Amino acid sequence: MEKIVEQTLLYDFYGELLTERQQQVYESVVLEDYSLSEVAEELGISRQGVHDMIKRCNHTLEEYEGKLHLVEKFLSIREQVRRIKQIAATYQAQEITEISNEILEEL
Repeated sequence: MEKIVEQTLLYDFYGELLTERQQQVYESVVLEDYSLSEVAEELGISRQGVHDMIKRCNHTLEEYEGKLHLVEKFLSIREQVRRIKQIAATYQAQEITEISNEILEEL
């Protein structure tokens, strides 16, 4: 999985468990693509401080995933529902296709 996609998924699932400050920095650098220097200047901390915080946040998010496996389960369920949808389309089972679409939208 691409690193940015992985980071985004981890943040989607576990971001609320970070402190507000960590969330602010992580969102700015990883999700909004601000430079470390821009965030450092805005928050009045060093560029190295921002870098270290991002590294710690990534480590923390990966630890949560290692213990809870929510992203792994989500991706597995999404793939299984896609397979059901493909099989349903092969057999022209419209109701199953509709249910599969509803599940995928909810995920």
